[in-house]
Amino acid sequence: RPHGLTFGPDPATHDHNTLGGMIGNNSCGVHSVMSALFGPGARTSDNLEELEVLTCDGLRLRVGATSEEELDRIVREGGRRGEIYGAMRALRDRYAPLIRERFPKIPRRVSGYNLDDLLPENGFHVARALAGSEGTLATILDATLTLIDEPKQTSLVVLGYPDAYQAGDHVPDILRFQPIALEAMDALLVEFMQVKGLHTRDAGMLPKGGGWLLVEFGGETAEEAREKSRRMMAALEKRPGAPTMKLVEDPGDVARIWLVRRSALGATAWAPGLEFFWPGWEDSAVHPDDLGAYLRDFRQLLTRYDYGCSFYGHFGQGLLHVRIDFRLRTEEGIRRYADFTREAAELVVGKYHGSLSGEHGDGQSRADLLPVMFGDELVEAFREFKRIWDPEWKMNPGKVVDPNPRTSDLRLGADYDPRSPRTHFRFPHDEGSFAHASLRCVGVGECRRDGGGVMCPSYMVTHEEKHATRGRARMLFEMLHGDPITRGWKSEQVKESLDLCLACKGCLSDCPVNVDMATYKAEFLSHYYDGRVRPRHAYAFGLIQYWARLAEQAPDVANLLTHAPGVARLVKWAVGMAPEREVPAFAPRTFRQWFRARGPRNPGGKPVVLWPDTFNDHFYPRVLRAGVEVLEDAGYRVKVPGRWVCCGRPLYDYGMLDLAERQLRDVLDVLGPEIDAGTPVVGLEPSCTAVLRHELYQLLPDDDRARRLREQTLTLAELLMDRAGGYDPPRLERHALVHGHCHHRAVMTMTAEVDLYRRMGLDVEMPDSGCCGLAGSFGFERGEHYDVSVAAGERVLLPAVRAAGDDTLLVTDGFSCREQIRQGTGRLTLHTAEVLRMAQRGRAVEGRRRPELAARTSPLVGALALGGAAVLGGAAVRGVAHLFNHSTNGRSHAKQAVAGR
Repeated sequence: RPHGLTFGPDPATHDHNTLGGMIGNNSCGVHSVMSALFGPGARTSDNLEELEVLTCDGLRLRVGATSEEELDRIVREGGRRGEIYGAMRALRDRYAPLIRERFPKIPRRVSGYNLDDLLPENGFHVARALAGSEGTLATILDATLTLIDEPKQTSLVVLGYPDAYQAGDHVPDILRFQPIALEAMDALLVEFMQVKGLHTRDAGMLPKGGGWLLVEFGGETAEEAREKSRRMMAALEKRPGAPTMKLVEDPGDVARIWLVRRSALGATAWAPGLEFFWPGWEDSAVHPDDLGAYLRDFRQLLTRYDYGCSFYGHFGQGLLHVRIDFRLRTEEGIRRYADFTREAAELVVGKYHGSLSGEHGDGQSRADLLPVMFGDELVEAFREFKRIWDPEWKMNPGKVVDPNPRTSDLRLGADYDPRSPRTHFRFPHDEGSFAHASLRCVGVGECRRDGGGVMCPSYMVTHEEKHATRGRARMLFEMLHGDPITRGWKSEQVKESLDLCLACKGCLSDCPVNVDMATYKAEFLSHYYDGRVRPRHAYAFGLIQYWARLAEQAPDVANLLTHAPGVARLVKWAVGMAPEREVPAFAPRTFRQWFRARGPRNPGGKPVVLWPDTFNDHFYPRVLRAGVEVLEDAGYRVKVPGRWVCCGRPLYDYGMLDLAERQLRDVLDVLGPEIDAGTPVVGLEPSCTAVLRHELYQLLPDDDRARRLREQTLTLAELLMDRAGGYDPPRLERHALVHGHCHHRAVMTMTAEVDLYRRMGLDVEMPDSGCCGLAGSFGFERGEHYDVSVAAGERVLLPAVRAAGDDTLLVTDGFSCREQIRQGTGRLTLHTAEVLRMAQRGRAVEGRRRPELAARTSPLVGALALGGAAVLGGAAVRGVAHLFNHSTNGRSHAKQAVAGR
């Protein structure tokens, strides 16, 4: 890209896939139309110059186009290389007429081996013949590729048709205008997205229709690209059956529409209340001129088998993507799947001279249908080709030639009978089954990225599959299936894989099938530690709400214990904290103490409950005080729970789900009257707000109060921008570097916050910082957790903060994020509530460097701290036990639910 060049084939996964994988299955992608128009062809094989490969018997050689003279020389030289080339030449000469006759003349033929690339007219191109062989012939070490010019500017038009069939009919007309991309999707895909809450706003930008074509043009300038779009639109407008049309000019809107298309696989793999939709016939291809007719015939076949699916794909080259609701858990369902795919193969080949696969190869799911497409004689040629390269049949056996039947090795199958253990979480979106939840991952690999969203911070650091969402999901599936993981909840392999999960919840929103690894981890740990003692840091960090209440009685002594030299090191060792970390200082006065003394204001205002989360209450009460002022300025009467309650956020990180559920039931009792009254509950700590919006319903889906509280819980920006009605935020024209908390982005989204900042006049910069890395207590723990935490922060966030000017406002709402920035850069940050209060007061606070908080402590103070430790040591266990008992006995205090003070 820095050189103005690109590799033409670009699958939807191009921001995280691998080139080796693209060569292995001969990938194409969205811009294969451009690659065919301005380059050598649509497929990866068409864009290969040379490969360096290693055979299974140890021969390393470089292969590419081979002239007849060079071919003669290689064969004369003999040896293993000469043997391979001589056998390939003999194979070509024997089968050349049949290859020319039977190989489809379409842009997207990927099925079978590329024996046509060995023909004299194609230059006996061995590299291209090996592409798409799916690891069955040789190992690829090195590749030389053809690059093409990347358009400097692009323009996108979305065309709406009554259905996908009419969209397919119009593809040949549109291709005459030479677009660089021509993609399609149908109304069912959009419906699936709406059911899943996936890109619902983005899909709303589509013009009216039931099937859409996304047509992209390129040019040297933006105006040149737009002119090509307008020329096509003007021509289509004059024709019968003209589509609805939308020229999308805003770059942000363009990106969002393409995101809808790229999310198609995740959207169509599964939707709540529906069967799983499986591959098995997902990328057949015909000539673009035949596409509309093929779609209609294929739909008739689906209807006859009572199968459903959405249509989308690379219509510009006649390729159809589908995932179908095959019923693969019964013998009858598997038999029907086999019958259907056989008929589908006969349709696409017999009537339309197309290909079983137009993009991702045959593997095992379609390889035993290759005789339908090529006939037995050419399939024998494929077998000979494999034998030439892999005479001992060691390379990926059971695929492409002599394949295992497509009905074997199914992920489910008629004998699928996973363990169905009782769980704490109820998994309401997965039929109440953890086993069902473990099926969500379909291997897209969006979690295997180095950027672009929150997911998956541990993978971004380690680049290990077992630390990616996909790897963890696969292990949980194998654990419940009992093969190969046999120890169930006590599995050390699963524990190891989950250990570096930061529970950031990024996969809940970034994963196209909404895998919820934070919830799965909490569930697993609850069973793994059942009957076992947890590590000491679990009690130190997981029960922080109780320790904080104890520290509230003597915050100065608590701070001496955690900051005095010598004593602090001892305390950190005792609780399993990384020695490099600094314990956040307890505030001398909690927010709840301040609010009780101050009392509420605006007696006639609209009521709102401000949630006094443990983190801001005990460490950053200024944030909650700012929230009170902002809400009162907006006309609200602020209420605070009349007695101590806690959502229990830290408990989930250590699987303490019995206690977490008890605390949530206590919350429902305390907030009961406000829930009944429909009073909004505003949370300023995103992780706690997310508990009331997500974990609460996951644990108590049958409790109507839980459902209503979930709907009534809002962020400050959501209340002001979406519920307040005409709220006019104060102006503050400053530059702001904004980092969104992981749980905020995953559960609530940052839409309301970004709207608020911009309406305030802030110049907002939001780097692609992903997870800050601290992730609750994760980054406070010693060893590998600390190392991963720092590496995650140093990936983007901490360097961006250090580079920010002193007059830049650093804004982040999460306690963890503020601590990671403070401890990693020495910079102070502001909460959205503080930014609003700053604007209200009409003054600015510089984003100054902080003084060292852990001031040097004299030996006398150290001695006092040791004395305080001795005094508090015996009382600590008794005090926490008392608080613990009080928290689990809260229902008797329900009538004290919410007071005005």
